Amino acid sequence: MATKILYVEDEQFLAKIVKETLELKNYQVVHITDGGKVLDSLRNFDADICVLDVMLPNVDGFTLGAGIRQLYPQLPIIFLTAKTQTYDVLKGFSSGGTDYLKKPFSMEELMVRIENQLRMAGKFHNKASDVEEEITLGNIKFYPALYELQVNGSSIKLSHRETQVLRMLSNNANKPIERKLLLKTIWGDDSFFNSRNLDVYIRKLREHFTNDEDVEIITLKGIGYHMVVK
Repeated sequence: MATKILYVEDEQFLAKIVKETLELKNYQVVHITDGGKVLDSLRNFDADICVLDVMLPNVDGFTLGAGIRQLYPQLPIIFLTAKTQTYDVLKGFSSGGTDYLKKPFSMEELMVRIENQLRMAGKFHNKASDVEEEITLGNIKFYPALYELQVNGSSIKLSHRETQVLRMLSNNANKPIERKLLLKTIWGDDSFFNSRNLDVYIRKLREHFTNDEDVEIITLKGIGYHMVVK
């Protein structure tokens, strides 16, 4: 059974990235934009963990956290906020939070924090199928959990970032993926520095597929990339 996440965030672009990434990891996600609807949603959705933005319409995250803690004493709550003052961090924990993540954040860090909270709550189950996952890209086998490509019996080791970029490209094979979405998901922001890093990783990945005519990573100027897999 999929782990259930109640995700509360009113910033639509960020919410789209987070929700889609979590669903790719086989989490069941209910996304809510209005703080006033959270408690009713919890009653209808048996969540394993809550991920709450602090600044929300109608009811703020800290108030929600306190209310959720009264109703569900054991439910993990991760606060997301742009506030960085020590007072705000302390207020988050005193309002029922079990973890606190400052914006902007990378999806990698959010995933680690979610898994850590689920482990502490006894709700995290690492599936063997995740480790054994094999993605076929033309004549190449991609093993994300092993950071590895298999090409004609030979192994090519990938860096962590190469693996993250290729995972997103392969999950969106044969359809465009926005450059901004890649940057926001993997690095947490789309700064010039991170954008140049993405260029480097795209170039490296293209080199790995140079001899495979069935795979091509196309740059869509002003949009992003399109990984064609025949």
